Amino acid sequence: MLMPRKIRHRKVQRGRMAGNAKGGTRVNFGDYGIQALEPGWITARQIEAGRIAMTRAVKRGGKIWIRIFPDKPYTKKPAETRMGKGKGAPEGWVAVVKPGRVLYEMEGVDFATGKEALELAADKLGLRTRLITRESEMEVR
Repeated sequence: MLMPRKIRHRKVQRGRMAGNAKGGTRVNFGDYGIQALEPGWITARQIEAGRIAMTRAVKRGGKIWIRIFPDKPYTKKPAETRMGKGKGAPEGWVAVVKPGRVLYEMEGVDFATGKEALELAADKLGLRTRLITRESEMEVR
C-alpha cells in the first residue's frame, strides 16, 4: 500500500477541493492515460486496486505509471462513540484529486488493450474519469 515514509503532522484538516488541477494534467510518460473529471479523495486501497486491475488486463505487459500519491492522512472516530472528545485516530491515506488530474498512464500495449485496462482501473476509483491519449493532446494544443 502506498503511504509516506515520514510526515510532519499526524492529523491534518480536511481542506478544500475547489477549482481545477494546477499540474499533472497531460500525458507525460505513456501513450494513454485516465484523467479525473470531478474532485474527490482517492484512497491508497483504491489506487492499488486500480493498479492490480491494469496489470492483470495487460497480462503483465507494457509499462504503467501511477501519477498520484496518497500523502494525506484521514481520521475516523470509533463506532458507537459519542460526539466530542477530540478528533479520531488516523485511519488511512488519501490522494486529493482535482478535475483534470491524470491518474494513471500506460504504454507498450495496443490501443484496444490499453483502453480496456484503463477502464477497469477507472471502475475501481469512484470518480468520473475519461481516457486521454498523447495524440489527442497534440490536437488540442
